[in-house]
Amino acid sequence: MMADSLARRVTDLLAPQVLVIAMPPAVGLIAQGWPGAAWGLLASALCGGVPATVIAVGVRSGRLDSHHIVDRARRTGPLLAAVAAVLLALLVLATLGAPRLLVATVTAMLAALAVTIPVTLRWKISFHAAVSAGTVVVLARVLPALPTLAAGAAVVALVCWARVRLAHHTSAQVGAGAVVGALVTWVTLAAFGL
Repeated sequence: MMADSLARRVTDLLAPQVLVIAMPPAVGLIAQGWPGAAWGLLASALCGGVPATVIAVGVRSGRLDSHHIVDRARRTGPLLAAVAAVLLALLVLATLGAPRLLVATVTAMLAALAVTIPVTLRWKISFHAAVSAGTVVVLARVLPALPTLAAGAAVVALVCWARVRLAHHTSAQVGAGAVVGALVTWVTLAAFGL
């Protein structure tokens, strides 16, 4: 069915690991040119690359069902690896004097994990929705805010639709993920004065 095919494409293209790898270098480049992009690459390698590798190894070994980790019971190990990787990234970026926006962005990732991990242990909140919404909030800090938020809301809605269409989440789970991702990111960036 065409709708299912589109939903799978959206789910893969805008997966959390894809956004976490792509967003920091893009934000760094927009905010501070090539030096910012280099800092962003370091952040994406740690925050996105390490968890993506852990998930890929889990899928190859058969411990995980897919790179989307549909089975909530299997999320704990990869999520703990993500927390460790984001903590390491935060330590490295802060110690080496990375741009404040990237340090704030990585801090927002850690804060979002601190909220979503305890929730997902009991209820399957959507990480796709949370990460896409958080990404929109960060991009709205470096691009014109109103058009970025409007286009971003449409993209987040598309991600939410795809997750529900594929029966990986309910409407409540994607809605909660989007609200948590946007709110936690906004609060964190505001705390940094951004």
